[in-house]
Amino acid sequence: MVVDSTVQAFGLECRVTVGPLQVLIVERDLHVRELETHFFEQAGYTVNTAIDGQVALELAISLQPDVIVTEVLLGKIDGLALCRQLKSNPVTKNIPILVFSVLATNARAKEAGADAFLMKPLAKERLLGVIDTLVQSRDPANAQERR
Repeated sequence: MVVDSTVQAFGLECRVTVGPLQVLIVERDLHVRELETHFFEQAGYTVNTAIDGQVALELAISLQPDVIVTEVLLGKIDGLALCRQLKSNPVTKNIPILVFSVLATNARAKEAGADAFLMKPLAKERLLGVIDTLVQSRDPANAQERR
């Protein structure tokens, strides 16, 4: 069963969907967020979104998605600080995180605990390929059948 709703968290609207294989997209740019959402939904993922790091942190703790895709340039908590906080929390430390940014911060992303880094611009096959690899490495037995 898939449940889809829009909720308010910390005064900001975010999209929450509960279903099979979940990805949390943390992106402040509406157009990039919508395009990423479209790509992931076409690939069979359930998509949840947040526009800032604070909302993303709360959603990650409560939803425990299968993978998180975050931009670096976010409000309240930037993407690298978000990554550090998620990796230091026992509830979220095993969730794979992809830092996907226009900034060349791959070394800093790795230091923050990111499992992968991709430089924008958005390329559908490259993005989905990295995410599939991260999900497979986390739960190889169930990743494909849950989508």
